[in-house]
Amino acid sequence: MFGEIFFLYCAFVITVCGVLAISLRNPIHCVLLVLLLFFHMAAVYLTLQAEFLAAIQIIVYAGAILVMYLFVLFLVNLQQELRLPALTPKPIVGYALAAALCGGMLWGVAGFVPGGKGQWPLEALREATHTKALSRELFTHHFLSLEIAGVLLLIALVAALTLARKQPSAMEAAGVAFNEAKAGEGGHAGSSQCACGNKDQGGAA
Repeated sequence: MFGEIFFLYCAFVITVCGVLAISLRNPIHCVLLVLLLFFHMAAVYLTLQAEFLAAIQIIVYAGAILVMYLFVLFLVNLQQELRLPALTPKPIVGYALAAALCGGMLWGVAGFVPGGKGQWPLEALREATHTKALSRELFTHHFLSLEIAGVLLLIALVAALTLARKQPSAMEAAGVAFNEAKAGEGGHAGSSQCACGNKDQGGAA
């Protein structure tokens, strides 16, 4: 009974945090909500006796990837809001796509049968532990998917570094050009004065 109530609590918090993370305008609040979501997902993994996944959820996602997101938010100029064209021409189309996606996910959950599958029944999982079973599956049958995920993370890191580079604005470029022009005029005036002084000294001699 307690396990079911705890699972429903975690599911409710995860859903609310996910909706708020894509709805709020403050990116720092969104990152903090995602952090809370990660912790509750780790708690769900603990209820499923998947301690390794819970530890990975905290160490990798909450401890590394989310910190990288914070660095990106601090480096990118948040005062200039990025406005992109809408993916769908009308909001009702987006709502329909979201409802269809949720319906497909609920249909998949309804057809899910708990328990061990394939070469990993419950007895084999208890004997080999979840960590060994997961590592064997990742580095044998799903090795290509693991490498693709690593490449995608590398692309995201390069994109974050590209966005973090400070691009000179039009005002800064105009100020630099004005200072260079002013310095050039000052040097030209100084050389003219030197030339006039040399001529006067030659005439006096």
